Amino acid sequence: MRRFLEITYNSFILALYELGKNKLRTFLSLFGVTIGIFCIIGVLATVGSLEKNIQNEIKSMGNNTLYLDKWDYTQGGGGNNFPWWKFIKRPLPKYSEMKEIKERSPSAQNIAFKIESNDKLEYDDITLSGIQFYGVSEEFNVIQPFEINQGRFLSASDFESGNNMIILGNEIAEKLFDNPERAIGKIVSFKGKKGLVIGVIKKQGATMLGGWQFDKSMIVSYRFARTFMDERKANPLIMIQGNEKTSSVALKDELTGTMRAIHKLKPTQDDDFSLNDINDFSEVMSQVFSSVNMGGWAIAILSLIVGMFGVANIMFVTVRERTSQIGLKKAIGAKRQMIMIEFLLESAFLCIIGGMIGLFLVFILTQILTHLLNFPIYISLSNLILSFVVCLSVGILAGIIPAAQAAKMDPVVAIRS
Repeated sequence: MRRFLEITYNSFILALYELGKNKLRTFLSLFGVTIGIFCIIGVLATVGSLEKNIQNEIKSMGNNTLYLDKWDYTQGGGGNNFPWWKFIKRPLPKYSEMKEIKERSPSAQNIAFKIESNDKLEYDDITLSGIQFYGVSEEFNVIQPFEINQGRFLSASDFESGNNMIILGNEIAEKLFDNPERAIGKIVSFKGKKGLVIGVIKKQGATMLGGWQFDKSMIVSYRFARTFMDERKANPLIMIQGNEKTSSVALKDELTGTMRAIHKLKPTQDDDFSLNDINDFSEVMSQVFSSVNMGGWAIAILSLIVGMFGVANIMFVTVRERTSQIGLKKAIGAKRQMIMIEFLLESAFLCIIGGMIGLFLVFILTQILTHLLNFPIYISLSNLILSFVVCLSVGILAGIIPAAQAAKMDPVVAIRS
């Protein structure tokens, strides 16, 4: 063991010596490894961070939740087997259907109804455009939880009587009142109506997929929303959350039968509704990111092959330069395995140095992207381990032929040369 550690240390010193003696030649030879590691770890770090952020956003849309709508989200509202005009003819979800679903589907634990519109919001002489208005039923905040930073959420009596109580997003409250704390108790105007601010949602931050965008939204009760929204043009949606014991697949099967019964569809008739599963979005995004990762690997493998030939070239030159030293070592008793291990380790260390340069470039990339995308891009521990394994493997493959050549040398011939 001690002998192996000595060889490892000496190989590392020789690798640094080789790098210092012929800086330009060694750097150019290692450049392929550097670019290869940059491509692999850069793509994995960026895509992995993006995927994690997007998957978290998808999960935030509701755990074990189905969206009952006329549109099929996974097909963009259409598809080869179901033309878009058939979706257009489908009936819109109705508020009254919630009660029937709850009575007929024991697996449905929470059900909420939502309508929405986009318009202006006014306070004194300040007018904000592009505000998303949500009219929701009681269990919306259970299915789609968010934290109230100031004030309170809508009460049961607010939902029942349709009071003009409103909840504002953090960004809206800051723009209208400078400080969200000042928003509580203020009267705002919209679509010819007035509303009393009773709560401000805690800041959510920017999202990649858009989603609910609560920072730029206003939430009111469904009954109050009906007084200034045309429900038929307000994208009505029913959200159904299953209980903990029921999977989304089982819930979807149960609700399919329930909705067919509610709509009185015959066995030969197609469904005139869509049950969109949040988990389906997650699987689609996973497939997309897997394809991107494969592209990164393809580019990286080409760069690593080029880098491998460059490192092999260095090792062939190194063997020629140290031929007499190799002969002397073998003459005083060095075994073939030790000579071979020495050159393999040196080759591996050269690749690891190239990989470290690549990792440094990836680190710079992550800092730039973190600043641009407003969420952290990071190099995970698994990526660091992967980069080390790749460098080690490339180094061994690049050095195996030169190392074998050195190990087979005749000591007498080597010393004479």
